[in-house]
Amino acid sequence: MVPEATGYLMTLGLKPDEAEIYLDLLSSGPIRVEKLAEDTGRELGEACRLLAALTAVGLVGAVDGPGSPVSALRPEPVLEVLSRQRETELVRARLAMTRLYEQFRRPVREDTGPMIETVSGAAAAERVRQLERAARHEVRGLDSPPYYADADANEIELENLGRGVRYRAVYGRLAVERAEYVAENILPCGKRGEEARVLPEVPVKLLIVDDDCAALSGADRTVLLIRPGGLLDALTGLFDMCWQMALPLGLSSDGEGAPIRPSERRLLGLLAAGLTDDQAARVLGVSRRTMFRYLENLMARTGAANRFQLALHATRNDWLPVAAEPGQAPVRSVPS
Repeated sequence: MVPEATGYLMTLGLKPDEAEIYLDLLSSGPIRVEKLAEDTGRELGEACRLLAALTAVGLVGAVDGPGSPVSALRPEPVLEVLSRQRETELVRARLAMTRLYEQFRRPVREDTGPMIETVSGAAAAERVRQLERAARHEVRGLDSPPYYADADANEIELENLGRGVRYRAVYGRLAVERAEYVAENILPCGKRGEEARVLPEVPVKLLIVDDDCAALSGADRTVLLIRPGGLLDALTGLFDMCWQMALPLGLSSDGEGAPIRPSERRLLGLLAAGLTDDQAARVLGVSRRTMFRYLENLMARTGAANRFQLALHATRNDWLPVAAEPGQAPVRSVPS
């Protein structure tokens, strides 16, 4: 089994064992439950339970009625529903963080204490730059427009990456749709080692430096600088939740040794991020026709009949690298 392939389904709400048995069904084709349990090393009761859960959401069905072999069903309608459920969870998180921001912001304006500081205007951008320059170990961020001065050329991040500071970023889809932002910020930072993932929407704009301070941005160019305490712990937990739910962006690596061109790798990353065909072509700087030629070549070389099969093939052959978790080496998938 390929752990990275199950990760995409887990991101959309399936449990690990449900994702694994769905991929087993994709590999085996129509199969009797008893044979599937035997081939996958599961108890018959466990296999029946997992298949019942997948049947309930529409990912598995019997070929010719009760008692007949079971088969994996086309995932597109179900994945659309699951993805919208995840988007709803993010919206709820965003609203909760907005309320938390307002709750802390009002008393801070009257009496700024050592744990929370409010900075506005041009001074806010400079304080965030100072904070980032002081990073020692790791910088984590949730990133989305609007952007202000110098947002498209983060020299501080490039310098920090050069001296060994780890960067993990979760981008909102609106950030990835900006071709100039991808070219001038995301790609240069990714080539230097930034680990990038993407969500349809991030709940807040956030920068966490080590475990010492977080910068929480407001819509009016006001920034809350938050020192260690309960609020910083909550923001760290929010980042971790978004990181686990996000998909690898797959834009940064040229895939040394992989039988795929950089332009094709970037195309796969953009489509995995949820961009439309027109948006992906615009970010790549090519025509829609050229973008489709890239896609057709990939599907012809892999024998994929649709984009879902192409995504599975790309994951199993390490064409979309997955960022490592803290303290681990970068994860590499094993071809099945």
